[in-house]
Amino acid sequence: MVNVSTSFAKGAEPSFAELLEQSFARDEVDEGEIVKGIIVSVHKDHVLVDVGFKSEGMVPLHEFPMINGQPSVKPGDSVDVLVETRENDNGLIVLSKEKADKLKIWDEISAACERDEVVEGIIVSRVKGGLSVDIGVKAFLPGSQVDLRPIRNLDKLIGEKYKFKVIKFNKKRGNIVLSRRALLEKERDQLKGVTLQKLEEGAVMAGVIKNITEYGAFVDLGGIDGLLHITDMSWGRVNHPSELFQVGDEVTVKVLRFDRDQERVSLGLKQIQADPWTTAQTAFPVGSRVKGKVVSLTDYGAFIELVPGVEGLIHVSEMSWTKRVKHPSKIMNIGDEVEAMVLGIDVENKRISLGMKQIEPNPWHTLNEKYPVGAVIKGQVRNITDFGIFVGIEEGIDGLVHISDLSWTTRVKHPSEMYEKGDEVEAVVLNIDAENERISLGIKQLHEDPWSRIPQTYPRGSRVKGKITKITDFGAFAEIEPGVEGLVHVSEIADEHVDDPRKYLKVGDEKEVMIIDIDGDDRKIGLSIKAVGKAEAGTDYRAYLSSTGGGMGTLADALKGKLKRD
Repeated sequence: MVNVSTSFAKGAEPSFAELLEQSFARDEVDEGEIVKGIIVSVHKDHVLVDVGFKSEGMVPLHEFPMINGQPSVKPGDSVDVLVETRENDNGLIVLSKEKADKLKIWDEISAACERDEVVEGIIVSRVKGGLSVDIGVKAFLPGSQVDLRPIRNLDKLIGEKYKFKVIKFNKKRGNIVLSRRALLEKERDQLKGVTLQKLEEGAVMAGVIKNITEYGAFVDLGGIDGLLHITDMSWGRVNHPSELFQVGDEVTVKVLRFDRDQERVSLGLKQIQADPWTTAQTAFPVGSRVKGKVVSLTDYGAFIELVPGVEGLIHVSEMSWTKRVKHPSKIMNIGDEVEAMVLGIDVENKRISLGMKQIEPNPWHTLNEKYPVGAVIKGQVRNITDFGIFVGIEEGIDGLVHISDLSWTTRVKHPSEMYEKGDEVEAVVLNIDAENERISLGIKQLHEDPWSRIPQTYPRGSRVKGKITKITDFGAFAEIEPGVEGLVHVSEIADEHVDDPRKYLKVGDEKEVMIIDIDGDDRKIGLSIKAVGKAEAGTDYRAYLSSTGGGMGTLADALKGKLKRD
């Protein structure tokens, strides 16, 4: 055998090429050397390889690629192998193709690292602190070196193929650390230089959506990012940028502002399109009918998108002629298509007033024909207030019966004394004010006013039965027929002086009383118990009435000021 010595620098490890050269220079091989061999035969679980030594070498079959379940090698093929054992029990050399390949890969990676070249690999798994990458051997990619910005979900990169820069290499420890970020930063810096040369306000540039936030989207213009604010994305309403864009989308934008010192760029998309308000006056003239989509609801109305970028407001007061709309959501939803009429347009302030009710005829304008004054209507009591009751005439149209029009004779303190919600009543139409959308009704007008006959029915001097209904300090009220009362003044209760009427009368007493005066215009009746007694005693009541001045003086005084009946 020829002994060929090869010297290496102290501490240096031989390269793959040097190991291979050694193997061809000697007749025998040493363990750990890489040699070139020729495949002699392929067996079930191993391959025999001639490496030029006295005996052949054996390589496990699984170390060779398989195609459709069959080995991809055949006798006569050349192969590089590593000598693991010079001779086993069978007299064969134990060889390894896998280890030879790995040594070769380590040399290639080492060379690439020295020449500052990139390597290519596939991300195979998630490991603590980053990712594991197959570049022929396993290498580590720290999470901070994956991209220019932190990536929350590293798992989505598994299976992807990228180029990397080797930033740490230790063959003895089998340690390789990679960086993809270093390559991206270098690429970004190169692109940034080109972009800055053409970046100026007013320029229209192409870019890629890099990130999306609630307030906008960041666009990569080529090494430098610009902000496309949500208000500059569209002339129309945009609730969230994700409605228009996804990360990776290509966009064409206009540079609105550029701070070269801070490298801050503001971008606009809508600015490369015409402002729809420039033609709104012509497109939506006052009085025209339009259709649009409900895009927003507020307490005071609904915003309708007529075309992207042009919205009009339907105020709640313009939604229905008859319904009292408390909130727009009661009659419409976001996304609904509605028809309306243009009531006004202010292009300068970008405002359009719309009305829905104007699409239909105003029912108040036909009420005079349907319900003329004097007509009798029937409806349910929809609401009760201190001053009257509201009676439903049609859907959304109520008429008011004022408390003073409930009864000719009954003194009503509150309408709830006589009616409840839901009661069905009849009433007479007294007046219709279409302009102010008011209808006045009356219930007492359904019947004849009893006071038109009371002065004739109860002339002065006539005697009637009266029921005491209320007692006050100045006298007592007595009902002489349902709803018709008169006052028995304290001076007309008895002959003697009366300090307290309650000593002589109580509520519910029935007494015979004399009509001593009556005023049909003021609807007042003066009564006397004392006069009845005088008449029965033979006193001329006419002379008595004359002496009292007709009785109405004291009656009028009693009904004034603090003596007025509650």
